[in-house]
Amino acid sequence: MPAGPKLRARSPLAPFRVVLIEPEIPPNTGAVARTCAATQSGLHLVGKLGFRIDEHSVRRAGLDYWPLVDLHRHDDLDDFRSKHPASRLHLFSSAGTQSYLEADFEPGDALVFGKESVGLPDALLASEPRVWAIPTLGGVRSLNLSNSVAIVVYEALRRVGALNETVHE
Repeated sequence: MPAGPKLRARSPLAPFRVVLIEPEIPPNTGAVARTCAATQSGLHLVGKLGFRIDEHSVRRAGLDYWPLVDLHRHDDLDDFRSKHPASRLHLFSSAGTQSYLEADFEPGDALVFGKESVGLPDALLASEPRVWAIPTLGGVRSLNLSNSVAIVVYEALRRVGALNETVHE
C-alpha cells in the first residue's frame, strides 16, 4: 500500500448502521466490515452466521482492520430495533421496485441487507415501506453483497453531505 497522506472526509453527524441478516460468506462480511471501518458505519450482524468471528478466526483471515470495526451482534431484527428505535430501516433487495438513488437517507439510518443465498425474507420486505434495489444494466440475478453495501453506504454518505468536505492528511 502506498505510504503518505490519504483523502479523508468529515464524519457524519450520526453514523449509518449496516445490518446484515444471517450473512453466510466470510469474505463478503470481511469486505463489508472494511467498508464499515472506512466509513465509521456500525456493523450489525443479525441472527445465525455462516462462520465464526472470534479473535482467532479474524486474525487467521488477515483482517488487520477488524479492531476499527464498530461491531454489534443481535439475535434477530427485533433485538436490533429495540436497541436502535430511532433508526429508520432501509431494506435492500433485488426484488425492490424503487432505486436506491431515490432513497431518503438520514444520518443514523439502518441499511439492511439479506443473506447471500436468498436475500431478505418476503414477509419483512412486505412489512416495511423503504425497500430499495440497485438497478443493473445486465442480466445478472443480483450484485455481490459486499459490493451492494459499498454502493449504498457511499451514496448515503454523499446524500447527507458527509463527503462534501475532504482533506488530504
